[in-house]
Amino acid sequence: MIRVWEALKISLQSLWANKLRTILTLIGVIIGVSSVIAVITLTNGVNKYVATKVYGYGADVFMVGKEPQVILSYQEYLKYQKRKDLKMSDYEAVKELCKSCQKVGALLTTSGDVIAGKHSSTGTQIRGWTWNMPEIANLNIVQGRSFVPADQTYARHVAIVGYDIAHDLIGAGVNPLGKEIRVDGVPYNVIGVAEKQGSTLGQSQDNFVSVPITTFQRTYGTGQSVTIYVSAGATGPPLERATQEAQTIMRVRRHDLPGQADDFTISTNQAFVALWKSISSTFLIVVIGITSISLLVGGIVIMNIMLVSVTERTREIGVRKALGARASDLLLQFLLESATMAVIGGIIGTVIGVVAAKVVTYYVHFPSSVQLWSVALALFVSGGVGIFFGVYPASRAAKLDPIVALRSEL
Repeated sequence: MIRVWEALKISLQSLWANKLRTILTLIGVIIGVSSVIAVITLTNGVNKYVATKVYGYGADVFMVGKEPQVILSYQEYLKYQKRKDLKMSDYEAVKELCKSCQKVGALLTTSGDVIAGKHSSTGTQIRGWTWNMPEIANLNIVQGRSFVPADQTYARHVAIVGYDIAHDLIGAGVNPLGKEIRVDGVPYNVIGVAEKQGSTLGQSQDNFVSVPITTFQRTYGTGQSVTIYVSAGATGPPLERATQEAQTIMRVRRHDLPGQADDFTISTNQAFVALWKSISSTFLIVVIGITSISLLVGGIVIMNIMLVSVTERTREIGVRKALGARASDLLLQFLLESATMAVIGGIIGTVIGVVAAKVVTYYVHFPSSVQLWSVALALFVSGGVGIFFGVYPASRAAKLDPIVALRSEL
């Protein structure tokens, strides 16, 4: 332990004596580590957001729709567009016949213009919801009330609005309840305000207006396919039973023959999250592979500089050997010097990577999440690079003949 501490002390003194050279040597390691840390931090942030926000309907909820929520190719898009639309009658059938389904709701969406007084917004998401969809979607109402069955039955012109509509259009400090807004020219009275959800990728999640689905269809027509949302009440077997039951009901209604593929799609939150993580993991592997080139270059530079250091300190090595230093002592010293240099680069790269990710989050609202395992991995890899590329220079120093080394000129 004393040998290691003494070797580390000598290594730090050597690096401090050549500060500029040390920093320039570590540029490759710093770039590689900072790139990897930044990408991992941003990727983890998006994964966390996807799991908690984008598909935040709960693990016991599944969706029945005309097409998947995620389409990966144009050919898939054309394939799914040939399917028949889901109608409100499909929603009613699942609601009445699915005994394992605890809650069943339906959703229609479009985008439109909203006007409140002298203020207006464009590209606002307009949601047509069954009365129980706020509960299924885990939407917290912080002011006013949610929908009730009568709102849907009588197609009332009432709306639940997001924070942006209440704050930016109706006005900060103004009670939005009972105020009139116009959605694509149609008047609605605000009955509730949803909890602020924030934004991601620069896209606000609070710029929406939800209205009863029957009112939505009277305004925009019935030509759009309905998405059915089902809560099984619990994950595991209850979710599987509800999914299978809903699948059977839909296959019968859509006349899917035995052995024929479903003419609709059933998706769960877990499937969405798994798909996204698969995509992000592939992206992460590619980026890490590219940035590893920087680490390789940084390692080669460290090896070259360490070889130069061995040459410059040949006489010092000879004196130490003459005074009794063993080959293992010199090997340990130069390995620690190389590893210490790389770890310092890893620390600097980690700080730069985290700061870069947080800057992106601040300006672009791209979610980020720092993971301790990624920091530990960065330091471990950088230290490994230093040791791997420091072996050859260290072994050269350890093998120097003390007589030859002492003859070297200062």
